[in-house]
Amino acid sequence: MAENYEQPEYEILAQHSGFEVRRYSDTIQARVRTEGRNWRGSSGGFRRIAGYIFGRNERKLSIAMTAPVHIWHEEGGTMMAFTMPSEYSMEELPRPDDDGVHLVVSEGQTLAALPFTGLSGPRKSQRLKHRLSSMVRDKGLNPSGPAMLAVYDDPTSTLPFMRRNEILLPLEG
Repeated sequence: MAENYEQPEYEILAQHSGFEVRRYSDTIQARVRTEGRNWRGSSGGFRRIAGYIFGRNERKLSIAMTAPVHIWHEEGGTMMAFTMPSEYSMEELPRPDDDGVHLVVSEGQTLAALPFTGLSGPRKSQRLKHRLSSMVRDKGLNPSGPAMLAVYDDPTSTLPFMRRNEILLPLEG
């Protein structure tokens, strides 16, 4: 389960009914883009990034798994990202063997976070994205980018009622 994995550091800036505002630190992510907008269809992206951390890289280095896996839509495709363990700098990480896996510095940002349990399919995730966006605007906050799904637990081995998920929405400021 996710509590055994390193997770990105953040500070809680505000708590509201149903969501909180967090300030995340800089991280390094391994990202893959897949065509289309079906979050469930992103399993190919997951396998590609998992291949990188399990040794499909220039040094055949195994890199520890972290949580969550981030998924969002961007320019007609679906992006998936794994955060790299904080012990690594960009220079220390091996180059991926797969040209579609990209290492990027993800600058710290302020995000609204809406936690939920259970399944995280596209319909439910879309509904919760709209709910979070509405709650954020009702509090006078302004979204600054696409909402992301954050999946903390393995959907193939964790019972749905035990799964931890979040919708994360970037905010201005």
